[in-house]
Amino acid sequence: MFAAALVVGLLVAPEDDASAGGGQGRRADIELTGHLKPQLLAAAFDDDSALRDVFGSTSGDVNVDARVNFEVGRGRWDVEADAQVITLYGDTIEASRTLPLAGSLQPGRFPEDSTRLFDLTHVALDERRFALLTRLDRLSVGLTGRRGVLRFGRQAVTWGNGFLFNPMDIFNPFDPTAVDKEYKTGDDMLYGQLLRARGDDLQGVVVLRRDPLTGDVEQDRGSVALKYHALFGAGELDVLVAEHYGDGLLGVGGNLSVGGAVWRGDVIVSDGEEVTVSAVTSLSASWMTGGKNTSGAVELYYNGFGQSDGRYGAEDLVTNPALLERVGRGELFNLGRAYLAASATIEITPLFLLTPNVFVNVEDPSGLLQIVAQRDLQQDLLLQFAVALPLGADGTEYGGIPAAPTRFLSNEASLFVQLAWYF
Repeated sequence: MFAAALVVGLLVAPEDDASAGGGQGRRADIELTGHLKPQLLAAAFDDDSALRDVFGSTSGDVNVDARVNFEVGRGRWDVEADAQVITLYGDTIEASRTLPLAGSLQPGRFPEDSTRLFDLTHVALDERRFALLTRLDRLSVGLTGRRGVLRFGRQAVTWGNGFLFNPMDIFNPFDPTAVDKEYKTGDDMLYGQLLRARGDDLQGVVVLRRDPLTGDVEQDRGSVALKYHALFGAGELDVLVAEHYGDGLLGVGGNLSVGGAVWRGDVIVSDGEEVTVSAVTSLSASWMTGGKNTSGAVELYYNGFGQSDGRYGAEDLVTNPALLERVGRGELFNLGRAYLAASATIEITPLFLLTPNVFVNVEDPSGLLQIVAQRDLQQDLLLQFAVALPLGADGTEYGGIPAAPTRFLSNEASLFVQLAWYF
């Protein structure tokens, strides 16, 4: 009903002068951009790490992401097509073919489309220490009117008010510790947005997914969601109603200006086999530190699907299938329940930003210290550098979850370096 109403509204609504006539007699607007991102990943493993048995004392990988973004529009209509060529080389891609240690917690080896409506990924080579694949991360057609947008195809949508953790962002959210958050992985969906004169809007999403074993489109694997975004005074309010992988979702969140700071938060209720509540709240502000522009946030996150007893061994996690399903789908990245996070970005110079992040599982306790640096080398050349240091005892989430007696999935430190060239 939402999509039908939106289509009717778009087709009958008058356009402004700039787009009158539906684009007849006008030339198409074409935009071609892209990037090339070589990336270095490295990690060091301590003596009791199960990963040391696989990699040795260290691991290293060199990956390259080449992306070309193509957009063409004429009148109300536009087409977006973003193509990627991804190369992966090193220890991780080789070990990931047989690595059994992490089980359901092992991340995907590379982007693939076994559960998406359209298969737009082609693996050209996957042997030994090397993998090469091409894919379309965006491929959609859109219809835009004065009060709405309707778009079908592979695209991305981001919802929620979390600063680092974002439980309302149910479609391919970023890992809170991810350094490069420029592009979310796209999903095949029908997306619509209706705008109101006062600034409020209603967004709707329908995502169709396949069973990876049969290839059939399954209703209980899809998503249907509506989110209303309202403006009021010094704040904003979001209300989400959705059915996601067969579970009903109800979410309420928003943000509010409080003095010189911004208070944000979301509460999500999931009605699956049992009712589960997740929530996030944060306070962010900007200030001067030694004459340097600084912005930062402190955030509390409650993961209702997390382990309540702080036990993360395979025999413990298998009793929590709801958690494992969401980790496997790439919706959750944490195993515990209660977290405290803090982040600050210091403008050392206008071209050099330093961002220390701290993530703490307050029930373990354990944590992760992450130092991110970003340097603009020139107008279209950006260098990102990050070091991550886990903190905590063996058996804790960040210190290393159990993999076998006296062996843990842990590392001493990890390094991320990426050079991005834009064109």
